[in-house]
Amino acid sequence: MKQRTRTHIGRRRGTRAVGTAGLALAVMTTVGGCGALLPGAATPSFSPSFSPSGYNPNDPTPSGDATPEDTYTPEDTYSPEPTEETFDPDGRNDVTGKDCEFSNTLNQFTYTVSVTNPSSESTFSYDIAINWMKAKPADGKAWGLHQRSIRVGPGDTETYTAKYSVNWGNNYGRFWFNCQVTRAEKTKL
Repeated sequence: MKQRTRTHIGRRRGTRAVGTAGLALAVMTTVGGCGALLPGAATPSFSPSFSPSGYNPNDPTPSGDATPEDTYTPEDTYSPEPTEETFDPDGRNDVTGKDCEFSNTLNQFTYTVSVTNPSSESTFSYDIAINWMKAKPADGKAWGLHQRSIRVGPGDTETYTAKYSVNWGNNYGRFWFNCQVTRAEKTKL
């Protein structure tokens, strides 16, 4: 009895192997486009869910292949035309300052000024005026004025300390002030 069971199982495996090989051969011959189906082999069917993405069996050129129109070339890139730099004679936006101070021992106003030339091509001369303005009351009057011309090359930054000395001695009380860049006329050299 045990021998019969083993023989029966062995036959089933052999039948499956032959059936699977036959089905694989049928699929290969049908997809390849030549040969005839083996008798009793199932005809494979292609559905959109089974076929590779973008594959159309009726189209001889699969959509995955690039056509000459689809290929990328460096000539396809866009680069804008170079634009001419604009020139604004008011250079106050090119000037920044820090450390607006008054020294009691020196009786002197100071202000650290940086001038940055935004041009990548031209050198500019800046005619700069710095005022130490009254802050309380803010009546539009200045405690002091500093003027200087400075030359700045393309893309460079020049920094200096603006100073204004007063001869008040020790005869001044408490006062408030702020620093302002009141003029920065820019000239192209």
